Parts: sequence; C-alpha cells; structure tokens
Amino acid sequence: MKTKLTLRMEKDVIEKIKEVSKEKGISVSKLIENFFKTLTKEEEENLTPTVKKLKGILKNKEIDEDEYRKYLEDKYL
Repeated sequence: MKTKLTLRMEKDVIEKIKEVSKEKGISVSKLIENFFKTLTKEEEENLTPTVKKLKGILKNKEIDEDEYRKYLEDKYL
C-alpha cells in the first residue's frame, strides 16, 4: 500500500534531487523510496564502512571488460 509522505528540506537539495531524478528517468518519489530501501537494507546486512562507501559506485557506469582485464594484468602481472 502506498502512502503519502511530506518531507521538508533545503531548496538546493530539492533542486539537486529533481535533477538526479530527471537524469535517471524516475520520479522523485521512487528515487527517495529506493534510497530508503537501500539505507535500511545496508543496516540489515551489517556491511563494513569501507564496503558501504564502495557499494554502488559503479552502478550505471559503462565498464569495458577488456580494458578492466588489461588494467588488472598490468597491475598484478
């Protein structure tokens, strides 16, 4: 069941949220909902601070597997 929630925050934060929402092609409501789902899920998983910081860093990024493989080979071989 969906329920209405009213949030109060600084105007510049709202503007940034709207920009991110537009870039991702999802509503502000869905963006905020996903944020809170992620936030509560992380707490349940008891992730380390380092993992929490890195989690999702590559989401929606285009990664070339061959380029990454070469990077790892150069670094470790």
